Amino acid sequence: MTRRALILIDLQNDYFPEGRFPLENIDAAAANAARLLDAARAGGDLVVHVRHEFASADAPFFAPGSEGATINTAVEPGDGETVVLKHAVNAFRGTDLKDVLDRNGVSDVTIAGAMSHMCVEAAARAAADYGYTTTVVHDAVATRDLNFNDTTIPAAQVHAASMAALGFAYATLRSTDEYLTAESPAA
Repeated sequence: MTRRALILIDLQNDYFPEGRFPLENIDAAAANAARLLDAARAGGDLVVHVRHEFASADAPFFAPGSEGATINTAVEPGDGETVVLKHAVNAFRGTDLKDVLDRNGVSDVTIAGAMSHMCVEAAARAAADYGYTTTVVHDAVATRDLNFNDTTIPAAQVHAASMAALGFAYATLRSTDEYLTAESPAA
């Protein structure tokens, strides 16, 4: 029997417009993640919130105990929902995420959150490597511009490249609407 988990990664205040490390389109991504969260709760899926904190109080963002490291109210954890605290890019590294999924009989994971090219990509690749059927909801994910060799790569291109790489071999990619339509009981 298929058991699904929704994993929401790093949708924390520092990534929002008033935070210390804002991402492009984070409000839209969080709104879509909230729709996924509502559907997961209604469908009885396991919900796992992943929250990143750096080790040092002088971190550029996600400082321990800071308001910026708090999960945004758009997707705040509900009673009984698991929150995994991580200190690395990959949500599986040094955490009990895999144990939580396995203990709950999860075979399929759906991933949303931030950032496309970092924590979302790392978690999706790890989930696939661990044998979970992996879906990334691409419009419930956000990132920011990057710079390489004095060239600015716009966030939309960073996101597209990350999603293309994941879609090639690691995950099924869906929009929020596609995902919710495909996963609804009437579908």
